[in-house]
Amino acid sequence: MIQKLPFGRTGHQSTRTIFGAAALGRVSQEKADALLETAMSYGLNQIDTAASYGDSELRLAPFLKRNRDRVFLASKTGDRTYEGALASIRRSLERLGVEQLDLIQLHNLVDPDEWNTALGSGGALEAAIEARERGLVRFIGVTGHGTRVAEMHLKSLDRFPFDSVLLPYNFTMMSQPDYAADFEALSSACQERGVAIQTIKSIARRRWQGEDGPRYSWYEPLRDPEAIKRGVGYVLARPSVFLNTSSDATLLRQTLDAANSGQPPSSADALQRDVAQHQMEPLFVRGVSDTI
Repeated sequence: MIQKLPFGRTGHQSTRTIFGAAALGRVSQEKADALLETAMSYGLNQIDTAASYGDSELRLAPFLKRNRDRVFLASKTGDRTYEGALASIRRSLERLGVEQLDLIQLHNLVDPDEWNTALGSGGALEAAIEARERGLVRFIGVTGHGTRVAEMHLKSLDRFPFDSVLLPYNFTMMSQPDYAADFEALSSACQERGVAIQTIKSIARRRWQGEDGPRYSWYEPLRDPEAIKRGVGYVLARPSVFLNTSSDATLLRQTLDAANSGQPPSSADALQRDVAQHQMEPLFVRGVSDTI
């Protein structure tokens, strides 16, 4: 079974691999049930979804009706105002068929103007705090994309004691000195404050470049099994971070096998060979491609 670690200061012992329920956004209920069964067979005990992930919350509802006590359940709201965020939280609870979320996250909070709105008077953070006071949620987190995300997460933690953060982490992103420096600063702050770090894009290859074939995520993932193992191993080699699985459901089992293998992390040379062989590129480059 996959290793467990404390999920920050929440008291939850989470599997280091978290089921990314964006994979359920555009699948049938039968397929969703099969994917969740696969995740549970590896011992996963945490699920991460969002209000904006298509039908994901609806697809989770039958599973949660039978298994709510087996998982730590997180969702997200992209609304920035108090009214919008509170309505979003209530809608997520209804769609999921549950009375409480373990974690509500302010989704992709990176843009400075949106940040000021969400964390200011009458903003989404006030709704999340009220939801926590009412027992609708237990913990509050923040997520984001782009090259400025770690910097903005640090700013968010200085404004409010969020319980978790979520952001990209892989070899190509960390090969950019500015991003790596910001990530290390965020990591240090999270360790000092007991904040859980969730990571995404562990097996990203690059942005789509006109290739043919089915697209199950907004970016092109790695498909070579050995490269996937090395990508997953790179993330899990860093103590105390969690890996959220890809929105490409076809890669779930390969990702979980890699997480479950217990093999030693690959060398930087091996990872660099993957970059060259698979023409890997960072998904976000400062001043070039900072948004999805």
